[in-house]
Amino acid sequence: MNYLKQIGEALDSIEGVNAYHYWRPQMHAPYIVWAEDGEETSLEANSHKREQMLRGYVDLFTKTEFDELFYEVQKAMNSLDKVMWNLESVQYEDETNLIHYEWRFYVFGKVEE
Repeated sequence: MNYLKQIGEALDSIEGVNAYHYWRPQMHAPYIVWAEDGEETSLEANSHKREQMLRGYVDLFTKTEFDELFYEVQKAMNSLDKVMWNLESVQYEDETNLIHYEWRFYVFGKVEE
């Protein structure tokens, strides 16, 4: 789905951080992991699914308090058409000593035939 790939491309364009789809190799923070995780809604016509809204997440892991990457992720997401997003949570992870920002996204597009 090309409309989903635009999210990865936008995140890949952020300088100073690597973005990974589903997983990340062993490396030091900061890094971004993003993935789609289901369908929110769809539009059907003539017994066929024509359009759908997928949902997913974007996670930023960093050691830097007030990291500018937080704003860069939001700027990248804001630059996309047909993508809605919201900040779900911000937490400090004791096990990894990382600050974890999590956004939920929704992307709407045509089902490719």
